[in-house]
Amino acid sequence: MKYPKEYLDEIKTRLKVSTVVSKVVSLKKRGKEFIGLSPFKTEKTPSFTVNDEKEFYHCFATSEHGNIFDFVIKTQNLKFGEAVKSLANLAGMRPYTFSKQDEVREKNWQEYCSIYNQYIKFYHVEILKNESLTIARDYLKKRNLTKNEVKKFKIGFVERNSNFYEKLKDEFNEKILIESGLFYLDEKKNTYVERFRDRIIFPINNISGQPIGLGGRTIKENNYLAKYINSPETPFFKKGSNLYNLDLARKLSNKIDHVYLVEGYMDVVGLSKIGIENVVANLGTSLTDKQILILNQFFEDIIICFDGDESGYKAALRAAENSIKELQPEKQISFLFLPDGEDPDSYVNKNGKVNFIDFTKQSKISIHQFIFNHYKKQTDNNPSSMAIFEKKLRAIAKSIKDDFIKKYVLEYFLEKISSLTPHSNMGKKHFYSKKIKSLQSTQKHFNESKSLSGVELKEFSLLYLIMNNLEIFQDNIYLIENIKLFSSENKLIFEAVLSKLKSKEKFTIEEIAIDPQLVDKINKFASIKHILNNNQNDQEKMFGLLEEISRDLKNYDLEFRIEELESKFSKDLSESTFNEIRELKKQKNIN
Repeated sequence: MKYPKEYLDEIKTRLKVSTVVSKVVSLKKRGKEFIGLSPFKTEKTPSFTVNDEKEFYHCFATSEHGNIFDFVIKTQNLKFGEAVKSLANLAGMRPYTFSKQDEVREKNWQEYCSIYNQYIKFYHVEILKNESLTIARDYLKKRNLTKNEVKKFKIGFVERNSNFYEKLKDEFNEKILIESGLFYLDEKKNTYVERFRDRIIFPINNISGQPIGLGGRTIKENNYLAKYINSPETPFFKKGSNLYNLDLARKLSNKIDHVYLVEGYMDVVGLSKIGIENVVANLGTSLTDKQILILNQFFEDIIICFDGDESGYKAALRAAENSIKELQPEKQISFLFLPDGEDPDSYVNKNGKVNFIDFTKQSKISIHQFIFNHYKKQTDNNPSSMAIFEKKLRAIAKSIKDDFIKKYVLEYFLEKISSLTPHSNMGKKHFYSKKIKSLQSTQKHFNESKSLSGVELKEFSLLYLIMNNLEIFQDNIYLIENIKLFSSENKLIFEAVLSKLKSKEKFTIEEIAIDPQLVDKINKFASIKHILNNNQNDQEKMFGLLEEISRDLKNYDLEFRIEELESKFSKDLSESTFNEIRELKKQKNIN
Protein backbone atom coordinates (compact mmCIF):
# COMPACT_ATOMS: atom_id res chain seq x y z
CA MET A 1 0.00 0.00 0.00
CA LYS A 2 1.29 3.48 -0.85
CA TYR A 3 1.81 6.24 1.66
CA PRO A 4 -0.65 9.11 1.10
CA LYS A 5 0.99 11.96 -0.81
CA GLU A 6 -0.24 14.39 1.84
CA TYR A 7 1.64 12.50 4.56
CA LEU A 8 4.91 12.44 2.58
CA ASP A 9 4.54 16.10 1.62
CA GLU A 10 4.11 17.11 5.23
CA ILE A 11 7.32 15.30 6.20
CA LYS A 12 9.16 17.15 3.42
CA THR A 13 7.74 20.52 4.42
CA ARG A 14 8.61 20.00 8.09
CA LEU A 15 12.22 19.01 7.41
CA LYS A 16 14.77 21.03 5.50
CA VAL A 17 17.10 18.94 3.36
CA SER A 18 20.07 20.52 5.16
CA THR A 19 18.64 19.42 8.52
CA VAL A 20 18.55 15.78 7.42
CA VAL A 21 21.84 15.81 5.52
CA SER A 22 23.78 17.62 8.28
CA LYS A 23 23.33 14.59 10.53
CA VAL A 24 25.69 12.75 8.16
CA VAL A 25 27.61 15.46 6.29
CA SER A 26 29.35 18.52 7.73
CA LEU A 27 27.82 21.38 5.73
CA LYS A 28 28.96 24.96 5.16
CA LYS A 29 26.75 27.76 3.87
CA ARG A 30 27.65 29.10 0.42
CA GLY A 31 25.15 31.61 -0.95
CA LYS A 32 21.73 29.96 -1.19
CA GLU A 33 23.24 26.47 -0.94
CA PHE A 34 25.24 24.32 1.46
CA ILE A 35 28.38 22.42 0.47
CA GLY A 36 30.21 19.46 1.98
CA LEU A 37 32.27 16.36 1.27
CA SER A 38 30.39 13.65 -0.57
CA PRO A 39 28.98 10.86 1.62
CA PHE A 40 29.07 8.58 -1.44
CA LYS A 41 32.78 8.90 -2.26
CA THR A 42 36.05 9.67 -0.45
CA GLU A 43 37.18 13.15 -1.48
CA LYS A 44 39.19 16.11 -0.25
CA THR A 45 37.46 18.88 -2.20
CA PRO A 46 33.70 19.36 -1.50
CA SER A 47 31.52 18.38 -4.44
CA PHE A 48 28.27 17.76 -2.55
CA THR A 49 25.59 20.49 -2.51
CA VAL A 50 22.26 20.94 -0.74
CA ASN A 51 19.54 23.36 -1.78
CA ASP A 52 16.74 23.80 0.78
CA GLU A 53 14.72 26.06 -1.47
CA LYS A 54 14.54 23.44 -4.23
CA GLU A 55 14.40 20.57 -1.69
CA PHE A 56 17.18 18.42 -3.16
CA TYR A 57 20.83 17.41 -2.77
CA HIS A 58 23.30 16.76 -5.61
CA CYS A 59 26.70 15.10 -5.63
CA PHE A 60 28.85 16.22 -8.57
CA ALA A 61 31.39 13.45 -7.92
CA THR A 62 28.91 10.58 -8.24
CA SER A 63 25.84 12.24 -9.85
CA GLU A 64 23.72 11.11 -6.89
CA HIS A 65 20.67 13.37 -6.63
CA GLY A 66 17.40 13.35 -4.71
CA ASN A 67 15.22 14.45 -1.80
CA ILE A 68 15.37 13.62 1.90
CA PHE A 69 13.84 10.17 1.40
CA ASP A 70 16.44 9.28 -1.24
CA PHE A 71 19.25 10.51 1.01
CA VAL A 72 18.21 8.45 4.03
CA ILE A 73 17.65 5.33 1.89
CA LYS A 74 21.09 5.61 0.29
CA THR A 75 23.16 6.63 3.30
CA GLN A 76 21.51 4.36 5.86
CA ASN A 77 20.72 1.43 3.55
CA LEU A 78 17.01 1.52 4.46
CA LYS A 79 13.90 0.53 2.58
CA PHE A 80 11.48 3.31 1.64
CA GLY A 81 9.03 2.50 4.43
CA GLU A 82 11.82 2.51 7.02
CA ALA A 83 13.08 5.86 5.71
CA VAL A 84 9.58 7.31 5.99
CA LYS A 85 9.24 6.13 9.60
CA SER A 86 12.66 7.54 10.49
CA LEU A 87 11.97 10.94 8.95
CA ALA A 88 8.43 11.13 10.34
CA ASN A 89 9.88 10.61 13.80
CA LEU A 90 12.47 13.35 13.17
CA ALA A 91 9.65 15.65 12.00
CA GLY A 92 7.60 14.96 15.14
CA MET A 93 4.80 13.21 13.24
CA ARG A 94 2.82 10.10 14.10
CA PRO A 95 3.85 6.91 12.29
CA TYR A 96 1.61 5.78 9.47
CA THR A 97 0.41 2.21 10.15
CA PHE A 98 -1.80 1.27 7.15
CA SER A 99 -4.50 -0.18 9.36
CA LYS A 100 -8.15 -0.29 8.28
CA GLN A 101 -8.63 2.72 10.50
CA ASP A 102 -5.91 4.58 8.58
CA GLU A 103 -7.61 3.76 5.29
CA VAL A 104 -10.86 5.23 6.60
CA ARG A 105 -9.00 8.27 7.92
CA GLU A 106 -7.33 8.80 4.55
CA LYS A 107 -10.70 8.64 2.77
CA ASN A 108 -12.19 11.08 5.28
CA TRP A 109 -9.22 13.39 4.80
CA GLN A 110 -9.73 13.53 1.05
CA GLU A 111 -13.42 14.37 1.54
CA TYR A 112 -12.56 16.95 4.22
CA CYS A 113 -10.12 18.68 1.83
CA SER A 114 -12.68 18.65 -0.96
CA ILE A 115 -15.34 20.26 1.27
CA TYR A 116 -13.00 23.03 2.40
CA ASN A 117 -11.66 23.70 -1.08
CA GLN A 118 -15.18 24.04 -2.50
CA TYR A 119 -16.38 26.15 0.40
CA ILE A 120 -13.42 28.57 0.30
CA LYS A 121 -13.47 28.89 -3.49
CA PHE A 122 -17.19 29.69 -3.56
CA TYR A 123 -17.09 32.47 -0.95
CA HIS A 124 -13.80 33.85 -2.25
CA VAL A 125 -15.29 34.27 -5.73
CA GLU A 126 -18.38 35.80 -4.15
CA ILE A 127 -16.48 38.67 -2.52
CA LEU A 128 -14.52 39.30 -5.71
CA LYS A 129 -17.43 39.24 -8.14
CA ASN A 130 -20.70 39.75 -6.26
CA GLU A 131 -21.16 43.53 -6.38
CA SER A 132 -24.09 43.37 -3.95
CA LEU A 133 -21.71 42.58 -1.07
CA THR A 134 -21.03 46.27 -0.51
CA ILE A 135 -20.81 46.04 3.30
CA ALA A 136 -18.10 43.38 3.17
CA ARG A 137 -16.21 45.12 0.38
CA ASP A 138 -16.35 48.46 2.19
CA TYR A 139 -15.02 46.81 5.34
CA LEU A 140 -11.98 45.44 3.47
CA LYS A 141 -11.34 48.84 1.89
CA LYS A 142 -11.59 50.43 5.32
CA ARG A 143 -8.88 48.03 6.47
CA ASN A 144 -6.74 49.12 3.48
CA LEU A 145 -6.88 45.73 1.77
CA THR A 146 -6.65 45.58 -2.00
CA LYS A 147 -7.74 42.85 -4.39
CA ASN A 148 -4.16 41.52 -4.28
CA GLU A 149 -4.36 40.69 -0.56
CA VAL A 150 -7.86 39.23 -0.94
CA LYS A 151 -6.60 36.91 -3.70
CA LYS A 152 -3.33 35.99 -1.99
CA PHE A 153 -5.04 34.89 1.23
CA LYS A 154 -8.23 33.69 -0.50
CA ILE A 155 -10.32 35.86 1.78
CA GLY A 156 -14.09 35.39 1.43
CA PHE A 157 -17.39 36.51 2.86
CA VAL A 158 -20.34 34.38 3.99
CA GLU A 159 -23.67 36.17 3.69
CA ARG A 160 -26.16 35.90 6.53
CA ASN A 161 -28.67 33.86 4.56
CA SER A 162 -26.12 31.64 2.79
CA ASN A 163 -26.70 27.91 2.84
CA PHE A 164 -23.81 26.13 1.20
CA TYR A 165 -24.80 22.98 3.05
CA GLU A 166 -27.51 22.41 0.46
CA LYS A 167 -24.88 22.52 -2.31
CA LEU A 168 -22.73 19.88 -0.59
CA LYS A 169 -25.25 17.43 0.92
CA ASP A 170 -25.71 15.44 -2.31
CA GLU A 171 -21.95 14.87 -2.65
CA PHE A 172 -20.99 14.24 1.00
CA ASN A 173 -22.70 12.47 3.86
CA GLU A 174 -24.08 14.34 6.83
CA LYS A 175 -21.46 13.07 9.29
CA ILE A 176 -18.44 14.34 7.34
CA LEU A 177 -20.15 17.70 6.69
CA ILE A 178 -20.77 18.24 10.40
CA GLU A 179 -17.24 17.07 11.28
CA SER A 180 -15.87 19.78 8.99
CA GLY A 181 -17.01 22.39 11.54
CA LEU A 182 -18.47 24.61 8.82
CA PHE A 183 -22.09 23.92 9.81
CA TYR A 184 -24.12 23.18 12.91
CA LEU A 185 -27.69 22.07 13.50
CA ASP A 186 -30.22 24.71 14.57
CA GLU A 187 -32.45 22.41 16.61
CA LYS A 188 -35.35 24.89 16.77
CA LYS A 189 -35.59 25.17 13.00
CA ASN A 190 -34.15 21.71 12.37
CA THR A 191 -31.87 23.09 9.67
CA TYR A 192 -28.11 23.25 9.21
CA VAL A 193 -26.67 26.73 9.66
CA GLU A 194 -23.45 28.30 8.39
CA ARG A 195 -21.11 28.76 11.36
CA PHE A 196 -19.39 31.73 9.67
CA ARG A 197 -22.47 33.52 8.37
CA ASP A 198 -22.17 37.30 8.18
CA ARG A 199 -18.38 37.10 8.57
CA ILE A 200 -15.24 37.73 6.57
CA ILE A 201 -13.45 34.35 6.40
CA PHE A 202 -9.70 33.65 6.42
CA PRO A 203 -8.69 30.13 5.28
CA ILE A 204 -6.27 28.38 7.66
CA ASN A 205 -3.94 26.03 5.78
CA ASN A 206 -1.80 23.22 7.08
CA ILE A 207 1.96 23.31 6.55
CA SER A 208 1.53 21.86 3.05
CA GLY A 209 -0.96 24.53 1.97
CA GLN A 210 -4.19 22.49 2.25
CA PRO A 211 -7.12 24.37 3.91
CA ILE A 212 -8.07 22.71 7.20
CA GLY A 213 -10.00 25.43 9.06
CA LEU A 214 -11.31 28.98 8.99
CA GLY A 215 -11.09 32.15 10.99
CA GLY A 216 -14.11 34.46 10.83
CA ARG A 217 -14.40 38.19 11.60
CA THR A 218 -17.77 39.83 12.06
CA ILE A 219 -18.17 43.11 10.16
CA LYS A 220 -20.95 44.43 12.36
CA GLU A 221 -20.26 46.08 15.68
CA ASN A 222 -22.38 44.48 18.40
CA ASN A 223 -21.96 43.26 21.93
CA TYR A 224 -23.37 39.77 21.72
CA LEU A 225 -21.22 38.31 18.93
CA ALA A 226 -17.54 37.47 19.32
CA LYS A 227 -15.44 39.64 17.00
CA TYR A 228 -13.39 36.62 15.86
CA ILE A 229 -14.22 32.92 15.83
CA ASN A 230 -12.29 29.90 14.56
CA SER A 231 -13.37 26.53 13.27
CA PRO A 232 -13.96 24.10 16.11
CA GLU A 233 -11.33 21.38 16.50
CA THR A 234 -11.86 18.52 14.07
CA PRO A 235 -10.04 15.26 13.35
CA PHE A 236 -7.86 17.27 10.93
CA PHE A 237 -7.66 20.67 12.60
CA LYS A 238 -5.98 21.21 15.98
CA LYS A 239 -5.53 24.87 16.90
CA GLY A 240 -2.46 24.29 19.05
CA SER A 241 -0.64 22.44 16.26
CA ASN A 242 -1.15 24.94 13.44
CA LEU A 243 -0.34 28.56 12.64
CA TYR A 244 -1.99 30.93 10.20
CA ASN A 245 0.19 31.64 7.12
CA LEU A 246 2.88 29.09 8.08
CA ASP A 247 2.56 27.43 4.67
CA LEU A 248 3.69 30.66 2.97
CA ALA A 249 6.08 32.01 5.63
CA ARG A 250 8.13 28.80 5.87
CA LYS A 251 9.15 29.17 2.23
CA LEU A 252 11.10 32.30 3.19
CA SER A 253 13.22 30.55 5.81
CA ASN A 254 16.08 29.97 3.36
CA LYS A 255 16.44 33.76 2.99
CA ILE A 256 15.23 35.13 6.33
CA ASP A 257 16.25 33.82 9.76
CA HIS A 258 13.42 35.33 11.83
CA VAL A 259 9.63 35.19 11.90
CA TYR A 260 7.04 37.49 13.49
CA LEU A 261 4.37 35.75 15.56
CA VAL A 262 1.28 37.95 15.88
CA GLU A 263 -2.21 37.54 17.31
CA GLY A 264 -4.61 38.13 14.44
CA TYR A 265 -5.34 37.30 10.81
CA MET A 266 -5.47 40.99 9.89
CA ASP A 267 -2.03 41.51 11.45
CA VAL A 268 -0.61 38.86 9.12
CA VAL A 269 -2.38 40.32 6.08
CA GLY A 270 -1.42 43.90 7.03
CA LEU A 271 2.28 43.10 7.45
CA SER A 272 2.31 41.02 4.26
CA LYS A 273 0.73 43.90 2.35
CA ILE A 274 3.73 46.17 3.04
CA GLY A 275 6.27 43.47 2.22
CA ILE A 276 6.84 41.76 5.60
CA GLU A 277 5.81 38.23 4.70
CA ASN A 278 7.74 36.27 7.34
CA VAL A 279 4.77 36.43 9.71
CA VAL A 280 2.37 33.92 11.25
CA ALA A 281 -0.46 34.07 13.79
CA ASN A 282 -1.58 31.72 16.50
CA LEU A 283 -5.22 30.72 16.34
CA GLY A 284 -6.99 32.36 19.25
CA THR A 285 -5.39 30.15 21.90
CA SER A 286 -2.36 30.47 24.15
CA LEU A 287 0.92 29.76 22.39
CA THR A 288 1.72 26.04 22.58
CA ASP A 289 4.94 24.01 22.75
CA LYS A 290 4.04 22.43 19.42
CA GLN A 291 3.77 25.80 17.68
CA ILE A 292 7.20 26.86 18.98
CA LEU A 293 8.77 23.55 17.91
CA ILE A 294 7.28 23.92 14.42
CA LEU A 295 8.65 27.46 14.04
CA ASN A 296 12.06 26.36 15.37
CA GLN A 297 12.31 23.94 12.45
CA PHE A 298 12.37 26.85 10.03
CA PHE A 299 13.57 30.01 11.80
CA GLU A 300 16.39 31.02 14.17
CA ASP A 301 14.52 33.82 15.93
CA ILE A 302 10.81 33.92 16.79
CA ILE A 303 9.72 37.53 17.43
CA ILE A 304 6.45 37.55 19.36
CA CYS A 305 4.58 40.78 18.66
CA PHE A 306 1.18 40.97 20.32
CA ASP A 307 -1.16 43.95 20.61
CA GLY A 308 0.05 46.96 22.60
CA ASP A 309 -2.65 46.82 25.26
CA GLU A 310 -3.13 45.09 28.60
CA SER A 311 -4.61 41.91 27.11
CA GLY A 312 -1.76 41.78 24.57
CA TYR A 313 0.80 42.11 27.37
CA LYS A 314 -0.85 39.35 29.40
CA ALA A 315 -0.91 37.09 26.33
CA ALA A 316 2.78 37.82 25.78
CA LEU A 317 3.60 36.90 29.37
CA ARG A 318 1.71 33.59 29.06
CA ALA A 319 3.54 32.95 25.79
CA ALA A 320 6.91 33.71 27.40
CA GLU A 321 6.44 31.43 30.40
CA ASN A 322 5.21 28.60 28.20
CA SER A 323 7.63 28.92 25.28
CA ILE A 324 10.83 29.45 27.30
CA LYS A 325 10.69 25.71 27.97
CA GLU A 326 11.48 25.12 24.30
CA LEU A 327 14.54 27.41 24.09
CA GLN A 328 17.35 25.71 22.19
CA PRO A 329 21.01 26.51 21.49
CA GLU A 330 21.34 28.70 18.38
CA LYS A 331 17.62 29.58 18.61
CA GLN A 332 16.08 32.75 20.03
CA ILE A 333 12.64 33.83 21.18
CA SER A 334 12.20 37.60 21.37
CA PHE A 335 9.37 39.97 22.26
CA LEU A 336 8.37 43.21 20.58
CA PHE A 337 5.95 45.51 22.41
CA LEU A 338 4.14 48.09 20.31
CA PRO A 339 2.95 51.46 21.65
CA ASP A 340 -0.19 51.27 23.77
CA GLY A 341 -3.34 50.76 21.69
CA GLU A 342 -1.51 49.67 18.55
CA ASP A 343 -1.53 46.28 16.86
CA PRO A 344 0.89 45.26 14.07
CA ASP A 345 -1.67 46.04 11.36
CA SER A 346 -2.49 49.52 12.65
CA TYR A 347 1.16 50.29 13.35
CA VAL A 348 2.43 49.48 9.84
CA ASN A 349 -0.52 51.29 8.23
CA LYS A 350 0.55 54.44 10.07
CA ASN A 351 4.32 54.09 9.99
CA GLY A 352 5.29 51.79 7.12
CA LYS A 353 7.72 48.92 6.65
CA VAL A 354 11.05 50.67 7.28
CA ASN A 355 9.85 52.17 10.56
CA PHE A 356 8.51 48.79 11.74
CA ILE A 357 11.83 47.05 10.95
CA ASP A 358 13.80 49.81 12.70
CA PHE A 359 11.44 49.63 15.68
CA THR A 360 12.07 45.87 15.83
CA LYS A 361 15.86 46.31 15.85
CA GLN A 362 15.74 48.95 18.57
CA SER A 363 12.99 47.57 20.80
CA LYS A 364 12.87 43.77 20.74
CA ILE A 365 14.07 42.04 23.90
CA SER A 366 14.97 38.43 24.56
CA ILE A 367 12.52 36.14 26.33
CA HIS A 368 14.60 35.87 29.52
CA GLN A 369 14.99 39.67 29.69
CA PHE A 370 11.22 40.11 29.36
CA ILE A 371 10.46 37.56 32.08
CA PHE A 372 13.03 39.09 34.45
CA ASN A 373 11.80 42.64 33.84
CA HIS A 374 8.16 41.63 34.39
CA TYR A 375 8.70 39.94 37.75
CA LYS A 376 11.14 42.64 38.88
CA LYS A 377 8.29 45.15 38.54
CA GLN A 378 6.17 42.97 40.87
CA THR A 379 8.87 42.92 43.53
CA ASP A 380 9.17 45.10 46.64
CA ASN A 381 12.58 45.78 48.12
CA ASN A 382 12.25 43.50 51.13
CA PRO A 383 13.65 40.03 51.90
CA SER A 384 10.32 38.18 51.59
CA SER A 385 9.48 39.72 48.23
CA MET A 386 13.00 39.11 46.90
CA ALA A 387 12.82 35.48 48.04
CA ILE A 388 9.54 34.97 46.15
CA PHE A 389 11.07 36.72 43.13
CA GLU A 390 14.11 34.44 43.07
CA LYS A 391 12.03 31.33 43.69
CA LYS A 392 9.78 32.17 40.74
CA LEU A 393 12.70 32.77 38.37
CA ARG A 394 14.44 29.57 39.48
CA ALA A 395 11.25 27.63 38.75
CA ILE A 396 10.99 29.17 35.27
CA ALA A 397 14.64 28.38 34.51
CA LYS A 398 14.17 24.83 35.78
CA SER A 399 11.30 24.29 33.30
CA ILE A 400 13.68 24.69 30.31
CA LYS A 401 14.25 21.35 28.62
CA ASP A 402 17.72 21.95 27.19
CA ASP A 403 20.32 21.59 29.96
CA PHE A 404 22.78 24.12 28.52
CA ILE A 405 20.16 26.83 28.05
CA LYS A 406 18.74 26.04 31.49
CA LYS A 407 22.16 26.66 33.04
CA TYR A 408 22.76 29.93 31.24
CA VAL A 409 19.29 31.37 31.85
CA LEU A 410 19.55 30.55 35.57
CA GLU A 411 22.99 32.18 35.65
CA TYR A 412 21.52 35.27 33.95
CA PHE A 413 18.63 35.47 36.44
CA LEU A 414 20.90 35.07 39.49
CA GLU A 415 23.43 37.63 38.22
CA LYS A 416 20.62 40.15 37.68
CA ILE A 417 19.13 39.45 41.11
CA SER A 418 22.51 39.91 42.79
CA SER A 419 22.84 43.33 41.18
CA LEU A 420 19.64 44.42 42.97
CA THR A 421 20.89 43.61 46.47
CA PRO A 422 23.67 45.49 48.31
CA HIS A 423 24.93 42.32 50.00
CA SER A 424 25.37 40.53 46.69
CA ASN A 425 27.17 43.57 45.30
CA MET A 426 29.78 43.52 48.02
CA GLY A 427 31.70 40.97 45.98
CA LYS A 428 31.65 43.17 42.90
CA LYS A 429 34.44 45.72 42.64
CA HIS A 430 33.22 48.94 41.08
CA PHE A 431 36.38 50.82 40.34
CA TYR A 432 34.91 54.24 40.75
CA SER A 433 33.84 53.54 44.34
CA LYS A 434 36.76 51.44 45.58
CA LYS A 435 38.59 52.91 48.58
CA ILE A 436 42.24 51.99 49.07
CA LYS A 437 43.28 52.05 52.70
CA SER A 438 46.74 53.46 51.97
CA LEU A 439 45.15 56.45 50.24
CA GLN A 440 42.54 57.36 52.84
CA SER A 441 44.45 60.46 53.81
CA THR A 442 43.71 61.93 50.39
CA GLN A 443 39.92 61.99 50.89
CA LYS A 444 39.86 65.77 50.75
CA HIS A 445 41.44 65.79 47.32
CA PHE A 446 39.08 63.09 46.17
CA ASN A 447 36.10 65.25 47.12
CA GLU A 448 37.51 68.09 45.02
CA SER A 449 37.66 65.78 41.99
CA LYS A 450 34.03 64.68 41.77
CA SER A 451 33.88 65.76 38.15
CA LEU A 452 36.61 63.23 37.35
CA SER A 453 36.04 59.51 36.95
CA GLY A 454 37.70 56.96 39.20
CA VAL A 455 39.88 55.66 36.42
CA GLU A 456 41.18 59.17 35.61
CA LEU A 457 42.22 59.65 39.25
CA LYS A 458 44.07 56.35 39.23
CA GLU A 459 45.81 57.30 36.00
CA PHE A 460 46.85 60.65 37.53
CA SER A 461 48.55 58.77 40.36
CA LEU A 462 50.33 56.47 37.94
CA LEU A 463 51.58 59.38 35.82
CA TYR A 464 52.64 61.37 38.91
CA LEU A 465 54.58 58.35 40.18
CA ILE A 466 56.43 57.93 36.87
CA MET A 467 57.02 61.63 36.15
CA ASN A 468 58.64 62.13 39.56
CA ASN A 469 60.87 59.04 39.30
CA LEU A 470 62.04 59.07 35.69
CA GLU A 471 65.47 57.54 36.29
CA ILE A 472 64.12 54.66 38.37
CA PHE A 473 61.49 53.75 35.75
CA GLN A 474 63.98 54.15 32.93
CA ASP A 475 65.99 51.38 34.57
CA ASN A 476 62.83 49.31 35.30
CA ILE A 477 60.74 50.08 32.26
CA TYR A 478 59.39 46.50 32.16
CA LEU A 479 57.26 47.37 35.20
CA ILE A 480 55.15 49.91 33.33
CA GLU A 481 55.33 49.21 29.59
CA ASN A 482 52.31 46.87 29.56
CA ILE A 483 50.01 48.98 31.74
CA LYS A 484 46.81 50.02 29.94
CA LEU A 485 45.29 53.50 30.34
CA PHE A 486 41.76 54.45 29.28
CA SER A 487 41.19 58.23 29.18
CA SER A 488 42.47 59.73 25.94
CA GLU A 489 44.50 62.65 27.39
CA ASN A 490 46.24 60.53 30.00
CA LYS A 491 46.96 57.85 27.42
CA LEU A 492 48.75 60.40 25.19
CA ILE A 493 50.88 61.64 28.09
CA PHE A 494 51.76 58.10 29.14
CA GLU A 495 52.77 57.10 25.61
CA ALA A 496 54.93 60.23 25.21
CA VAL A 497 56.73 59.60 28.53
CA LEU A 498 57.12 55.88 27.83
CA SER A 499 58.62 56.56 24.39
CA LYS A 500 61.15 58.93 25.91
CA LEU A 501 62.04 56.43 28.64
CA LYS A 502 62.69 53.73 26.05
CA SER A 503 65.13 56.03 24.21
CA LYS A 504 67.52 55.68 27.21
CA GLU A 505 68.19 59.43 27.03
CA LYS A 506 68.22 61.54 30.17
CA PHE A 507 65.38 64.07 30.15
CA THR A 508 63.01 66.16 32.23
CA ILE A 509 59.22 66.43 31.93
CA GLU A 510 59.57 70.03 30.73
CA GLU A 511 61.40 68.72 27.63
CA ILE A 512 58.36 66.70 26.50
CA ALA A 513 55.62 68.44 24.50
CA ILE A 514 52.89 68.12 27.13
CA ASP A 515 50.30 70.81 27.82
CA PRO A 516 51.39 72.44 31.14
CA GLN A 517 47.74 72.60 32.23
CA LEU A 518 47.54 68.82 32.03
CA VAL A 519 50.69 68.49 34.12
CA ASP A 520 49.17 70.87 36.69
CA LYS A 521 46.00 68.78 36.73
CA ILE A 522 48.00 65.63 37.41
CA ASN A 523 49.97 67.32 40.20
CA LYS A 524 46.77 68.62 41.79
CA PHE A 525 44.63 65.49 41.74
CA ALA A 526 47.20 62.67 42.02
CA SER A 527 46.32 61.49 45.50
CA ILE A 528 49.47 59.39 45.66
CA LYS A 529 51.71 62.47 45.99
CA HIS A 530 51.25 62.73 49.76
CA ILE A 531 52.39 59.15 50.27
CA LEU A 532 55.39 59.65 47.96
CA ASN A 533 56.44 62.80 49.78
CA ASN A 534 56.63 60.78 53.01
CA ASN A 535 58.52 57.91 51.34
CA GLN A 536 60.86 59.68 48.93
CA ASN A 537 63.74 57.25 49.29
CA ASP A 538 61.70 54.08 49.82
CA GLN A 539 61.92 52.37 46.41
CA GLU A 540 60.21 49.25 47.70
CA LYS A 541 57.24 51.31 48.90
CA MET A 542 57.07 53.06 45.51
CA PHE A 543 56.99 49.74 43.62
CA GLY A 544 54.26 48.53 46.00
CA LEU A 545 52.15 51.57 45.14
CA LEU A 546 52.76 50.97 41.44
CA GLU A 547 51.56 47.39 41.83
CA GLU A 548 48.36 48.58 43.55
CA ILE A 549 47.62 51.10 40.81
CA SER A 550 48.41 48.61 38.05
CA ARG A 551 46.12 45.99 39.62
CA ASP A 552 43.26 48.48 39.94
CA LEU A 553 43.58 49.56 36.31
CA LYS A 554 43.60 45.94 35.21
CA ASN A 555 40.45 45.26 37.24
CA TYR A 556 38.79 48.26 35.65
CA ASP A 557 39.59 46.80 32.23
CA LEU A 558 38.23 43.40 33.29
CA GLU A 559 35.01 44.94 34.64
CA PHE A 560 34.48 46.87 31.43
CA ARG A 561 34.99 43.74 29.31
CA ILE A 562 32.73 41.69 31.60
CA GLU A 563 29.90 44.27 31.31
CA GLU A 564 30.20 44.25 27.51
CA LEU A 565 30.08 40.44 27.39
CA GLU A 566 27.17 40.26 29.86
CA SER A 567 25.20 42.61 27.60
CA LYS A 568 26.04 40.39 24.64
CA PHE A 569 25.20 37.21 26.60
CA SER A 570 21.77 38.57 27.61
CA LYS A 571 20.89 38.61 23.91
CA ASP A 572 22.57 35.52 22.42
CA LEU A 573 22.96 33.11 25.38
CA SER A 574 26.09 31.83 23.65
CA GLU A 575 28.11 29.17 25.48
CA SER A 576 31.39 30.71 24.32
CA THR A 577 30.36 34.14 25.63
CA PHE A 578 29.35 32.60 28.96
CA ASN A 579 32.70 30.80 29.29
CA GLU A 580 34.59 33.99 28.44
CA ILE A 581 32.70 35.87 31.17
CA ARG A 582 33.54 33.19 33.72
CA GLU A 583 37.23 33.27 32.75
CA LEU A 584 37.38 37.06 33.10
CA LYS A 585 35.66 36.88 36.49
CA LYS A 586 38.25 34.34 37.64
CA GLN A 587 41.03 36.73 36.60
CA LYS A 588 39.28 39.56 38.44
CA ASN A 589 39.01 37.49 41.63
CA ILE A 590 42.70 36.60 41.41
CA ASN A 591 43.57 40.26 41.16
